[in-house]
Amino acid sequence: MASITKIKAITISLILNLSFALPATALAQQQCDTASTGGCHDKAKSLQLKLIAIFSILMASMIGVCLPLFSRRIPALMPDRDLFVVVKAFASGVILATGYMHVLPDSFNALMSNCLPVNPWKKFPFTTFVAMLSAILTLMTDSFAMSYYKKHGINRKGGGVDGEKEKNGERELGCVENGGLHVGHCDELNDGSNDKDSMLLRNRVVAQVLEIGIVVHSVVIGVSMGASSNQCTIRPLIAALCFHQLFEGMGLGGCILQAEYGMKTKAILVLFFSTTTPFGIVLGIGLSNVYSDRSPTALIVVGLLNASSAGLLNYMALVDLLAADFMGPKLQGSMRLQAWSYIAVLLGAGGMSVMAKWA
Repeated sequence: MASITKIKAITISLILNLSFALPATALAQQQCDTASTGGCHDKAKSLQLKLIAIFSILMASMIGVCLPLFSRRIPALMPDRDLFVVVKAFASGVILATGYMHVLPDSFNALMSNCLPVNPWKKFPFTTFVAMLSAILTLMTDSFAMSYYKKHGINRKGGGVDGEKEKNGERELGCVENGGLHVGHCDELNDGSNDKDSMLLRNRVVAQVLEIGIVVHSVVIGVSMGASSNQCTIRPLIAALCFHQLFEGMGLGGCILQAEYGMKTKAILVLFFSTTTPFGIVLGIGLSNVYSDRSPTALIVVGLLNASSAGLLNYMALVDLLAADFMGPKLQGSMRLQAWSYIAVLLGAGGMSVMAKWA
C-alpha cells in the first residue's frame, strides 16, 4: 500500500512543482492563452459543475469497484463461475480501451501541442517511446515481484507464497522452503497448493500494479478538470467520467476480489481508487488561479505521465488480464465460454472507445 501512496504523492508533486517552470515564447504563449479563452469559459458555472462532478464521480467509482467485492453474496458471480469470467473479460476490455483510446491520445495531444517548441517535441515520438518504456518497466516490476516473493516468502498479511492460513478473513501464506518460516507439512502443502499459491500471489501483484497505473491517470484527469473553466467541456465530461470510473472500477474490483485480501487492505485499495479523481478535481480547483493547462511544462508533465500510464494499462490489460485468462485452463477448456468472453471484451472496449468522443 505504501508504494501506491508514494506514486500518488510523486504524481501530485510533479504537477505542482513543474507546471509553471518553463516560460513559453511571447508569441506561443499569446496563441495558447487565446486558445484557452472563449464564450464557454465561466468560472462560477464551471465551479458548480465541478462540485457536481466530485460527488458523482466519487459515487460511480465506489459503486464500480465495490460491485465485484460483494459478488460473493451472489453464487452466479463467484470467481470460479462462468459469469464472473465473462464480466471480468468485459472489464478488461474497458481497461484496454482506457489505455489506447483515452490516455494515449491525451498524451499525444499534450506533447504535440503548438504551445511546445518544435525541437525536440515534434522531432521525436516521445509518447510511444515513454509508453514502451513503461510497459517494459511494468513487466520488470511484475517479474521481480513474483521472483522475490517466491524466493523469500513474505509471511505477513497480503504476502507470501508457500502454504496458507486464515486470519481476519484474509488468506496468509506461511510455509517457506528456503530459509523461511516453516509451518509443518511443507512438502504436503507444496505438492497440493503451489499452483494455487502462485496464482494468488500473481493476482495480488496484478491488483497493486494496476491500481498504481489507474491512480496516476486519475490524478491527471482530476487536476485537468479542476483547473479548467470551460463549462462546455466539463458538462459532457462528467457523464463520460462517471461511466469510465464505473467500468474501470469493475475491472479493478475483480482483481482485488481474486487477490483475496482482508477487509482492511480491500478498504484501502477501494479508498484510493474512489477518491483519487475527486481529490484531483479539488486540487485543480485550488490551483485554478495559478495553474495553466496550456503552459509548456504542464503539457510536458501531463503528457509524460499519461504516456507512462498508458503503457502500464495496456500491458496489464493484454498480458496480466486478457492473456492470463484466455490462455488459462478454464477458457481453454470451453470454446463456448471463450466466444462469450471475446464478445464481452469487444463490448467493453467498444463502449469505452465510443466514450472517447467526450472524454
